[in-house]
Amino acid sequence: MEYVSALVPPFVMAAFFIALIVVIVKTQGGSNKAKEDAAVDAVLARAESARQATDTPAP
Repeated sequence: MEYVSALVPPFVMAAFFIALIVVIVKTQGGSNKAKEDAAVDAVLARAESARQATDTPAP
């Protein structure tokens, strides 16, 4: 019975890993993709404008 107790943790971890991959794949794209892309674009634009503001020397 030691082999059963030795094999259970890897099988449990594998099951959780497969479930994680399935969730990640299912949440990619879909109806929220445009909203997520817009949020990322807004953050990148804000970071770019902040970087340009710090690069400009003060008169």
